[in-house]
Amino acid sequence: MSQARAVMVLGTSSHVGKSLLTAALCRIFAQQGYSVAPFKSQNMSLNSAATIEGLEIGRAQALQAEAAGIAPSVHMNPILIKPSGDSSSQVVVRGKIWGQLSAADYHQRRVEELMPVVRESYQTLASSYQVIVLEGAGSPAEINLKQHDIANMRMAEMADAACLLVGDIDRGGVFASLLGTVELLDPDERDRIRGFCINKFRGDLSLLEPGVRMMEERLGKSCMGVVPYLPALMLEEEDSVGLPPVARSGWPQNDGAPDRALRIAVVALPSFSNFTDFDSLRAEPSVDLLFCRAAELLRDADVVILPGSKQTMSDLEWMQEKGLDQAVRNHAKAGLVVGICGGMQMLGQELADPGGIERQGCLPGLGLLPVSTTMQAQKVTRISSGTRNLESLFDQEVRGDRVSGYEIHVGKTVYLAHAEPFATLNSGEQDGCISADRRILGTYLHGLFDDDCFRHQFLTAARSFHKLASSRVLTPWKAQREDSLDRLAGQVGRSLDMCRIFEWVGLMYK
Repeated sequence: MSQARAVMVLGTSSHVGKSLLTAALCRIFAQQGYSVAPFKSQNMSLNSAATIEGLEIGRAQALQAEAAGIAPSVHMNPILIKPSGDSSSQVVVRGKIWGQLSAADYHQRRVEELMPVVRESYQTLASSYQVIVLEGAGSPAEINLKQHDIANMRMAEMADAACLLVGDIDRGGVFASLLGTVELLDPDERDRIRGFCINKFRGDLSLLEPGVRMMEERLGKSCMGVVPYLPALMLEEEDSVGLPPVARSGWPQNDGAPDRALRIAVVALPSFSNFTDFDSLRAEPSVDLLFCRAAELLRDADVVILPGSKQTMSDLEWMQEKGLDQAVRNHAKAGLVVGICGGMQMLGQELADPGGIERQGCLPGLGLLPVSTTMQAQKVTRISSGTRNLESLFDQEVRGDRVSGYEIHVGKTVYLAHAEPFATLNSGEQDGCISADRRILGTYLHGLFDDDCFRHQFLTAARSFHKLASSRVLTPWKAQREDSLDRLAGQVGRSLDMCRIFEWVGLMYK
């Protein structure tokens, strides 16, 4: 296969920062004038994104492509595993559903079938870009899974990649995890690891240095640097480990000031998907957003949002068990409710799954929107944009009517009598639904709030509805996102020995 210039980011475990360090390296290579693309052969995540081909990849790879200044492609993440429970997952291959498999069936028998797909996707990228920055999955030292691991050292060998091993000091035990990881690798695999780095450091660097020197001696490898903890980046995490903490308490009871924050409660479903939908709202100074799993926390909310779900019917049953379904209905009598994707499906009259796509049977919805949804085998995956059908939001006049986002869903929603669609897409299709009293909104558009114009309209309308003062400051999310990527790349560039890393792939760092 093509011997592309390749560097790979490996981690001592999940959530050590591999995804963001890969994004940083993509941006640094791009800033240095090289054409660069990210690659992760196999990704397990409920956060996904749609590509311009109308296919599905992990959200982290879409962010890395953005950092590289290129459009995301399905070849950047040929295998996406979306957990459906503790031991079963939906396997998405090249952006389309390939099967629903148990963990044992996938790892022990089926994964080898996908190796040619991985190889072909990598070759496709390697023939189009000067540099590929690969990301590993979890740890390369999972010895119980190593025989069929196609995401770490096997991929490094295929790409002939120089590897950087990353440890997270914020979680504790960084030296033991670095040493243990290397010790559990085969000798030829250890040779591929050219150096290590320590991520998310806070404190006095001089106190860390003795341990770093001892680690270099024990491993026989150089420390490429120490990356400090970077707060408030608001860049996508890969999986549910990155979900902000679920709220244990609500908002102050007596805060009646008109300039107080808008209180938004997002129901943190067990199969919560695409929680990145709310990053832009969380970045707004005039918003106090909580992820909630207790019915009583919805009482003082101004807006309740039902997010996307990988298992919509099971999550709806969970809401019923927790009393959250009735809490949402009670809130809807006077407050504002928004449903996104699976959340919109729950707000309808009925969810039916005759083919057992999620789980066979029918369930009554919350009955707040005049729509009904039937699960179908064919998944809709596309980038979408259009215009709102009404000149107002929540019956409050706002300027502009553009909406944009992406769709990833298996349900087909039909309109019942007197239903009003929320928006008309550029394809001519109708999207979502809005209630007759204009206070309940549903849409299939993930990423709806990422558009600065719509998000600001939404906040203005919601605050006006609740007789709150207009926001003094509205965040330019898209510009802030670019600034965050530049900030990340700048700090990583200063922290790591980039000259050495560029030398690994035979390139000059200017």
